Amino acid sequence: MKKVRIAQIGTSKFSHGSAIWRSLIKQTDIFEVVGYAFPENERKKFPKETARFDGYREMTVEEILNDPEIEAVVVETEEVNLTKYAVMVARAGKHLHMEKPGGTDLADFRKLVDLVREKGLVFSVGYMYRFNPKIQEAIQKIRNGDLGRIYAVEAHMDCKHDAEQRQWLENFPGGMMFFLGCHLIDLIYQIQGEPMKVVPLSCSTGIGGIHTEDYGMVVYQYPNGLSFAKTCDNECGGFLRRQLVICGEKGTIEIKPLEVDANGGKYTVLRESYNATRKNWSMPWEEARSDIFDRYDSMMQNFAEMVRGKKNPYSYDYELGLYELLLRSCGRTIK
Repeated sequence: MKKVRIAQIGTSKFSHGSAIWRSLIKQTDIFEVVGYAFPENERKKFPKETARFDGYREMTVEEILNDPEIEAVVVETEEVNLTKYAVMVARAGKHLHMEKPGGTDLADFRKLVDLVREKGLVFSVGYMYRFNPKIQEAIQKIRNGDLGRIYAVEAHMDCKHDAEQRQWLENFPGGMMFFLGCHLIDLIYQIQGEPMKVVPLSCSTGIGGIHTEDYGMVVYQYPNGLSFAKTCDNECGGFLRRQLVICGEKGTIEIKPLEVDANGGKYTVLRESYNATRKNWSMPWEEARSDIFDRYDSMMQNFAEMVRGKKNPYSYDYELGLYELLLRSCGRTIK
């Protein structure tokens, strides 16, 4: 595959811009990294994160957008600025990967989707669990009918962040639900589609005198059951309690933890139980552990393959529908 000439716009303190950059410069057989730009005074705001780009060419946003040999751009600014710079990239006619989930303005996100659709551009959004090997395996089992009709999906994504980051959540509708709950909503939306009813339940733990919505929860009603996403920024041991449970008429799959740190990357564990193989209620579930993987490498490999012609499994309509569902899950009314 011909290398993709690519540049990055932005990084931030609480998201994954530095990790995406590391993945790009590591995969020298796939990407030719031209340079990067730091808008919005990022060099001053995030000195630790921006220092990781030293040794490569620093450019202006305009230089990136006006360079005809740059085919693709990664937008990794702070969340509130994502859609703003993504629209600039789309107008310049360059393929786009951006951090999840997009800015906080629905009209701007709709404009972005209209632009990439009109120009036929690759539009990739940084939902990392799409590339988790055991989640991919579970979704394939669902599509194969192994679990039968799905009646519930239960998803958790928790952390224990410091006071500064919890206060920072005030920048988003729904706080933690917008910031990290979006990953869970993506999984539920993939598996079950549009719900009949959305019940947002975000609140604040109030711990440490911080009253942002650091505890996010949303319940979805479907024709044959209820599903939910729960995300908390104040949970001790929360990272290893991240989980996805998929309940069907023929069987249940539990992926927990979603990720475990290991030398060289991460691994995850899938457990499954099926009606046809159960002799008694207390039988242990079948269990399988994934190989070690990097949560970003396969995502960026997929982006490069789409730039070179592979079909995007997530359509423009899917990404727009997901974003609208996210805003509804954060308590926003969609018109």
